[in-house]
Amino acid sequence: MSLPPEKASELKQLIHQQLSKMDVHSRIREILADTIREELAPDQQQLSTEDLIKALRRRGIIDDVMKELNFVTDNANQELPLSPKQPVCFTDRQSTLLKKTNIDPTRRYLYLQVLSGKAFLEHLQEPEPLPGQVCSTFTLCLHFRNQRFRSKPVPCACEPDFHDGFLLEVHRESLGDGTRMADSTTMLSISDPVHMVLIKTDIFGETTLVASYFLEWRSVLGSENGVTNLTAELMGVGTESKVSVGVLNIKLEMYPPLNQTLSQEVVSTQLALEHQKTAEKERLFLVYAKQWWREYLQIRPSHNSRLVKIFAQHQKMEIKRPP
Repeated sequence: MSLPPEKASELKQLIHQQLSKMDVHSRIREILADTIREELAPDQQQLSTEDLIKALRRRGIIDDVMKELNFVTDNANQELPLSPKQPVCFTDRQSTLLKKTNIDPTRRYLYLQVLSGKAFLEHLQEPEPLPGQVCSTFTLCLHFRNQRFRSKPVPCACEPDFHDGFLLEVHRESLGDGTRMADSTTMLSISDPVHMVLIKTDIFGETTLVASYFLEWRSVLGSENGVTNLTAELMGVGTESKVSVGVLNIKLEMYPPLNQTLSQEVVSTQLALEHQKTAEKERLFLVYAKQWWREYLQIRPSHNSRLVKIFAQHQKMEIKRPP
């Protein structure tokens, strides 16, 4: 089975990153030095490739590499179609439980990790639950470009033990871009935020909306090595929209790593321009709505007493949007 050139390139990059993580090159150099010192005859000028492979196999290096590079497919006995959208299941051996994550080597991903939570002061005096005890829990839900994720429930606490990772696919859906890996410039033009919603479930199974937060993720495009850490302060909803609920510590990482990062000035300028454009759209709508309301009242006197709602209130009470 042959792979398209772009897929082969991405697969080589994944293997190279895993080999670097295992420090295989240093181990090979050590074994090569030991083999030359112990097994090379005085009249022999150099080791052959077969001799080196035998030494690596004898030391277990090849077996270790094959175990770490464990790419699994659901139908191992069937030949995969030559489609650039065919995902590869990568087995993550770093976690306690063995998990499979669908990875398409032709796509770019944003790896969002929620490392911890703090300052959830409403639960400051809440005792730590005993093993097996039913307690209230927090659940974090994420939405990004038609992708939805849900964290595992964690007990409500002043410092809830959030520790989840979410792999968000980043690509443009326009014609011709579906199978092309997004670069830094392309991703900078993707203005969709990551919508994070925190839900509380009480001991009776009733759920309550605690906070809603729109995460601007594109700051990672101007970070060194495509990795950045940030804090997200969650505000309440409704009448508590100006009250802080708690803080999440978040780590963002681009995968595969970016070949070229943007400057922070370029990223900041793009975000400022988008903010100005949005503010101008809302201003123009408000002007139009006021004009419409004046014309509506002038149609007949009875319209003055009609209950007509042309604005809908956002969950963050200070923001009003057209319905």
